[in-house]
Amino acid sequence: MIGTFKANNPYNNFLLFVYGFILKFPLFLYPKAPQVNVLDGILYKYLLQFLEPLGHTTPFIYSIITYLLLYVQALGFNKAVNTQRLFQKPNYLTGMSYLLITSLFAEWFSLSAPLIINTMLIWVWSKLCTLHNEPNPKTSIFNIGFVISICAFLYFPAIAFILLVMTGLTIARPFKLREWLIGLVGIITPFYFFASWLFLTDRIQTYHLPAIAITLPAFKEGKIALVTLILILCTVLAGFFFINNNFRRQVVQTRKSWQLIFLYLLVALLIPFLNATHSFSNWILIAVPVSLFTAGSFLYPDKKWFPQTMHWGMVAIAIAIGYFIK
Repeated sequence: MIGTFKANNPYNNFLLFVYGFILKFPLFLYPKAPQVNVLDGILYKYLLQFLEPLGHTTPFIYSIITYLLLYVQALGFNKAVNTQRLFQKPNYLTGMSYLLITSLFAEWFSLSAPLIINTMLIWVWSKLCTLHNEPNPKTSIFNIGFVISICAFLYFPAIAFILLVMTGLTIARPFKLREWLIGLVGIITPFYFFASWLFLTDRIQTYHLPAIAITLPAFKEGKIALVTLILILCTVLAGFFFINNNFRRQVVQTRKSWQLIFLYLLVALLIPFLNATHSFSNWILIAVPVSLFTAGSFLYPDKKWFPQTMHWGMVAIAIAIGYFIK
């Protein structure tokens, strides 16, 4: 399977869909209605209200939306990684790794606000990586800031990704105060229009921003989840080792893209510490950067037994969690 996705074959788009569908088939066997958490944003709540009549009669609509989101995210992130040439040759291992990683925890088998914003965050990272050769960077910077704010309206702790935007600008481009101000305007614009709507509808006194609490995330998962985390950690560390060995051979812009993915991972790891709900679903935000390091651990080793063991071990856990452990 790893050998298949190492190739940059257009047929892998279909094979990736089949691979993910097999891992995610429990989504359709046991459809779940999404739950609203305290820190979910107003746009996400409106989305669930819109889907509720259809979801009540046809609950697998949530499964269809969830799988399509995951598949589109896998393809989009894989394409961005290939475009930025983060690996020596184009491949589909990043997309494969993303679908595999997101199949390893039961809480990630349902629609959630963090899952939705992963789509937008992949786009933000991709745009930050290409800012160096943008013909009109001001428009792109405004759009990046605007999208980050929309993420916050879907899942409020995502506001922390402002750190990714502002620090990412210093990595991607020389400092220009005007561009930073444009980014801030993009971030503020959705909040301005939302505040104006609350004022015009006389709701500004009744609306309260979600409260962010700085807490230690509680890990309440079982032994199999702990084994899974250890397996992922070993794979990520191996990927980091191989990627670091090849880091100096890459061009400057590719190294900057790697720096941005490191920053992405750090901010995603921060989110659970800003969330008092202790829901494991918010950890899905780390799946995007983690899948890239996992792809590196599948691509680079000369001895094939390591990536094969890691891959099929994860597949076995994903099948056990999806099909047999409830």
